[in-house]
Amino acid sequence: MADPYHNNIYHQGGGDTFGTYGEGGVHEGYGYQTDYPPQEEDAASDVTEGHDEEDQMYEGEYQGIPHPDEVKAAQRAARTKARAAGSAVSELQELSEQYEDIMEDCGHGKFQWTLFMVLGLALMADGVECFVVAFVLPSAEKDLCLSNAEKGMLGLTVFLSMMVGAFLWGGLADKVGRRRCLIVALAINCVFAFLSSFAQGYGFFLFFRLLSGIGIGGSVPIVYTYFSEFLQMDKRGEHLSWLCMFWMIGGIYASFTAWGIIPRYGWGFSMGTEFQFHSWRVFVLAAAFPAVASLVGLTFMPESPRFLLENAKHDEAWMILKQVHDTNWRAKGQPEKVFTVTHIRAPKTAEDEFIEIQSATGTPVQRWAVRSLTLCKLVLKNVASLLSAELRFATLFMAIIWFCMAFSYYGLSVWFPDMIKHLQYEEYESKIKVFHKERVENFHFNFSLENQIHKEGEYIHDKFISLEMKSVKFEDSLFEDCRFEDIRSTDTVFENCTIHSTVFHNTDLWKEKFIGCRMENTTFEHNKHGCHLDTIEENDVLIYLVSFLGSLAVLPGNIISALFMEKIGRVKIIGGSMLISAGCTFFLFLSFSQSAIIALQCLFCGVSVAAWNGIEVVTVELYPASKRATAFGVLNALCKLAAILGSSIFSSFVSITKAIPILLSFTALVCGGLVALRLPDTREKILM
Repeated sequence: MADPYHNNIYHQGGGDTFGTYGEGGVHEGYGYQTDYPPQEEDAASDVTEGHDEEDQMYEGEYQGIPHPDEVKAAQRAARTKARAAGSAVSELQELSEQYEDIMEDCGHGKFQWTLFMVLGLALMADGVECFVVAFVLPSAEKDLCLSNAEKGMLGLTVFLSMMVGAFLWGGLADKVGRRRCLIVALAINCVFAFLSSFAQGYGFFLFFRLLSGIGIGGSVPIVYTYFSEFLQMDKRGEHLSWLCMFWMIGGIYASFTAWGIIPRYGWGFSMGTEFQFHSWRVFVLAAAFPAVASLVGLTFMPESPRFLLENAKHDEAWMILKQVHDTNWRAKGQPEKVFTVTHIRAPKTAEDEFIEIQSATGTPVQRWAVRSLTLCKLVLKNVASLLSAELRFATLFMAIIWFCMAFSYYGLSVWFPDMIKHLQYEEYESKIKVFHKERVENFHFNFSLENQIHKEGEYIHDKFISLEMKSVKFEDSLFEDCRFEDIRSTDTVFENCTIHSTVFHNTDLWKEKFIGCRMENTTFEHNKHGCHLDTIEENDVLIYLVSFLGSLAVLPGNIISALFMEKIGRVKIIGGSMLISAGCTFFLFLSFSQSAIIALQCLFCGVSVAAWNGIEVVTVELYPASKRATAFGVLNALCKLAAILGSSIFSSFVSITKAIPILLSFTALVCGGLVALRLPDTREKILM
């Protein structure tokens, strides 16, 4: 297609050619030259060679529909005319309009797609982090001897640490830099994820996962902020929505790797009894791969030029914008296009001067302390500014939408698999076998006992050798001169039993499993201490399958929202998706089998993902560059808080009633959806 800007030479009046913005030359503060040198007739790229201009005719021309490039050129001309006429615009508005013009000239191409993949891996790492503990917990609880309270704390730590990370790194990214903060955050995640895989005790494992979560918590607010500042206005909504797909890919990756690694117990090794490295630890290492890959890729990516301009680093920003321009046009086969920007407005703020003055005095330790303290004050000041008069309502509306969406989504995401487990447990209990007043003498038990209750039985001279007891309960029974050897047990107890002259050799039947029992002349030899992995119960394939299907189900919603984000608008997509998701929750009243729950989980995830995409796009577009990452971090931290509340509240009703979780999620989604419809439309808004 021919250059839509006619080599960016603007014609006005009687054929005079102007190469600058504004009338009669360069406007104050601008040296933005846009006149590319004329191209030779044979300078067309190989891609367009052999095609004439008639072949490139826009099909809407016959219907009087303006070409999108003509609309874009008209918008740019209007902005230029307003500046030339001396209209009263703020310094931020001038920078924003100029930056948008530059990004349009740089085009969308190879550079953005490369950055898209690198940042997508970081977003994928965030998605994986949400699944890691859930997948390893069934095995880790045996390997680390976890109580129910410790398991709950470990699950809570994931969202708690990510909440802290989102707030911390989001605030720092607006003051230190998007790229720098993302690199440090991912490095922290990688290091402590690696260490957690080798932690042998619960305390160290919890501590390392906490720090790992704080690191990865910064990925979401920084990734969207970083990528948006390399996108022009008409590409922003669609490509940020495509980026959201990597969170789904993270869930699929976590499900597949967990399914393929954790049940493979031969993949681990041990060094005596003190150091065990089972297969679930291998999965923890594999889960860190997206973060490592993104970290490597980021070392080749530049800082956001918009951030640099906000911090008065004109020369660095110019070099990066030239790199983006040259990379894109060279990949399109037009290396002759020249980047002609000579000056970009970059105001120097009082904050920068304050830091420079204070950091240039005192000892190195004093300078570090002053810089750190000043940085903390600036971050907190930036957070407080989100409630200023011009941002107050936007922040309030977005906080309500983020909270309502996260409360319902994460609450139901925990509730769905918990309900499936509850239904499985009810079905398992319904098949329990009860043996009453049985008498067994001189018998050799060498087969597994499962899902049984033995009441008032008598076992005389019996042997229980090399077997597994699973969900077995002995009540008011007598054991006389028996031998238990090489026993492995799960949910097995002896209650109010009398045990005489009995030997327990190499078993895991500890004294805690004998409740109210009377023992006489009973011996425990070489009992197994600590915990062990159960190779069957703890790794039900259904755990991985449900997570995989839930992640895969968002694919259609991702595609639809990306394709229609610019056509329908962010506000309608958010509001419509949340209201439709609310309606989906009522289908849970109609059918309540395991297959129905899985199907409804997929439906809910597929519909609600469009709302997530719209929320993230609008969050980027509502806030100026100096507060964008901070606002995203605060709102994402609120999202994690809502996730903690939702998952805790919903899971507490699993065995009680299904009505309350359904009504809570419905109410939250309707409330958030109605508030979303009150948001301003940001489709045509220049990124401030």
